[in-house]
Amino acid sequence: MTKEQLHQEVLARKDELIKLCCDLIKIKNQSPIDSQEPAVRFVEEYLEAADIPFERLIGDAGEEYPMVLAQMGDPEGGFRVVLNGHVDVIPVGERSGWDFDPFGGEVYDGKIHGRGTSDMKCGLAVLLFSMALLRKSGCELKGDIRLHMVCDEEIAGSGTKWFCEHGYADGANAVMVGEPTGHDTIEIGQKGILHLTLIAHGTPGHGATNNYKGDNAIVKLSRVLVNIDEIIKVPGHFLPEHARAVANSRTIAERSIPTPGVGNVIDHISCNVGIIEGGAKINQVPDIAKAYVDVRLPFGTDHDEVVAAVDEVIAKSGVEGVEAEYEWITEGNVTSDTCTLVTSLKKNIEAVWGEECLPAYQWASSDAANYRLLGCPTVQFGPANNDGIHGYNEDVDVEDVVHAAEIYMLTLCDMLGIA
Repeated sequence: MTKEQLHQEVLARKDELIKLCCDLIKIKNQSPIDSQEPAVRFVEEYLEAADIPFERLIGDAGEEYPMVLAQMGDPEGGFRVVLNGHVDVIPVGERSGWDFDPFGGEVYDGKIHGRGTSDMKCGLAVLLFSMALLRKSGCELKGDIRLHMVCDEEIAGSGTKWFCEHGYADGANAVMVGEPTGHDTIEIGQKGILHLTLIAHGTPGHGATNNYKGDNAIVKLSRVLVNIDEIIKVPGHFLPEHARAVANSRTIAERSIPTPGVGNVIDHISCNVGIIEGGAKINQVPDIAKAYVDVRLPFGTDHDEVVAAVDEVIAKSGVEGVEAEYEWITEGNVTSDTCTLVTSLKKNIEAVWGEECLPAYQWASSDAANYRLLGCPTVQFGPANNDGIHGYNEDVDVEDVVHAAEIYMLTLCDMLGIA
C-alpha cells in the first residue's frame, strides 16, 4: 500500500480506532489504586491479534508494573522509530465530581468521555492502531518500529527509564511519545527537575515562653520562604539555534495560561513549595522545620547560579541556622526543530488540520527526557483536551483522535520509506 492508501485506511477504519479507545477507557486501572494487569493484558491481546511480536518485561517496578515491548520491521537497517506510551491513569477522585461515568467510555457530543481519554489511553490507542494497520498492510518498512508501553508513568516513571537504561532505545533515530499536547504544538523540549530541601534548625522550649525563650524553626523557615520566588530570576542558557523554539514556547505558554509574564516560565527556573514539615506538639517550640521545593530548570541552567540565588534568599531573610540540600533529578533537554522527525510531523499536522503548529518546549517534564539523555530525537504529540487532565470530566474530541492517527500514519510512512 502507498502512503495515501494507508492514510485512507485510517479514515475507513476510524470506528475501530474509537472502539479501541473506549475499550481501553472501560478498564479500571487507576495508579496506584488498581491492578494494572487487565490493561496490560488487553494491550498484549491486541498486539497478538495484530500478529505483532511482543514480550512482557519486568523492570525496577516489579511484577505489578510490567512493561510491554513490541517490534516490527527490519531491526538491522534503516530508520529506527520508538513509540512510547503509558496505559495507567490517575485516580478519579470523588465520583460526585464527575458528570458521567469515568470508566464508561461513552461517545457523545463529538467527544470520548472518561478517565484517561487525554492522558493518555487515546494516545496509546493511536500508537497501537497505527502499528496494526501497518502490519496488516504488508508494507516493507525501511527500518523498524519498537513500542515501549509502561504502566507506572503516573507514579514512579521507572518503566521508560528502565527501557532506556537497558538498551531498548539504543540507536533510535526518532522517538514519538503519545502524551497529550493538542494539535497546535509539538513538544520538543522540557525543563529539568531539582528537588530543593530547606532545613531550619532552632532550639526547643515550652510553647508558653516562645517569645522569650527558644528559637522557633518554623518561624525561621517562614522568613526564608517569603522570598523564595526570587530564585525564578535565574535564567536558562539557550543556544542561538534554540531561539525560534523559545519564542514558540512563550507563545504557547501565553495562550495556555493568560497571566502577565507567564512566558518567563519557559526560559527561567520556576519553583513551588510543595510540602512543609515542622513541629511535634502545639505547646513546644519546634527545633526543626523543612520545606520541600519543586524547582524546574530550563535548558542550560547553571547549577552554581541556582545555589547562589538560594543562598541570597536565605541571607536576605536575616536568620541563621537554615541550610539547603540539592537533589538534581534531570537537566533541561531539547530536540532540534530541524530534525527529520519534527519537520515531518509538523508538515503532516498542518496538512491534516489546516492550521499552524508550533514546535515548542514544555514547562514540565515527562518520560521523554530519558530518550533525549541518550541523544535520541524525541517529541511528544497526542490528542488532548487539557482542562480535564488529572481532574474531573476528562474527555477528548473524536476529531482530535482520528486526526492524530492520520498524522502518526503519515509521519511513520515518511520516516520508514513508504511513498
